[in-house]
Amino acid sequence: MKIKTLAVLCSAAFLQACGGSDDSPAFKTLTGAEPLVIAHRGASGILPEHTLEAYRAAIEQGADFIEPDLVLTKDGVMIDRHEPMLDGTTDVASKFPADRMRTREVDGVPTTAYFASDFTLAEIKTLRAVQPRANRPQGYNGLYEIPTLDEVIALAKAEGTKRGRAVGIYPEIKHSTYHATTVGFGANYFEDQLLAKLHAAYGNVASAPVFIQSFEVSNLQYLNTRTNIKLVQLIDADDVKDDGSVSGRRRITSPTTSW
Repeated sequence: MKIKTLAVLCSAAFLQACGGSDDSPAFKTLTGAEPLVIAHRGASGILPEHTLEAYRAAIEQGADFIEPDLVLTKDGVMIDRHEPMLDGTTDVASKFPADRMRTREVDGVPTTAYFASDFTLAEIKTLRAVQPRANRPQGYNGLYEIPTLDEVIALAKAEGTKRGRAVGIYPEIKHSTYHATTVGFGANYFEDQLLAKLHAAYGNVASAPVFIQSFEVSNLQYLNTRTNIKLVQLIDADDVKDDGSVSGRRRITSPTTSW
């Protein structure tokens, strides 16, 4: 089945095609339209990533979309963290004993950590975000809550209304297979919960200011049969060449790769 949207999310702020000539459109995107500015994890170079405060700062800086990475809590709530592991981006180790840590395989690698799926939303809400990179400002550590998807949607809509422009969201489903099998939520529980939220908030329409992204393939195939919202297949590579092709390693974490 042909997927509705196929794209690569790069670390740069702009989705832009390469090449062109003096006769090319002013904006060298695939359509010639103005590029979209996507705030990857919010204004994460300034504030702790994946917090409402980091997203609000990014919107103030002009972002068209904010990008929440989603994982599930023990009680099945979608929260905003870059990975299922809480250790590097929260103060969990200072608030919960080490016996709450578990060892699980993530992308085939045994990982010992505090996993979001072992904590209820109520417990998650006692945590505060920290800046995971030592070379970025540390003065905001311990100040901001871990947001839910509901809170991210509410922020985007409120900021859009305030500024008189659309502010979209670009959610990434993190480790779909891990949540379905290792944690035991079951096949497509994550995807179904996400669609229920997005359809209620934006409608089941391609024009919604939403892109759903994933490194996995089979979950996007599933979503492609159940939503008109735009889908993005992520891949991982070392670089992008001048002709638009990617070089080096590629990561698509799914055993099923045919469309």
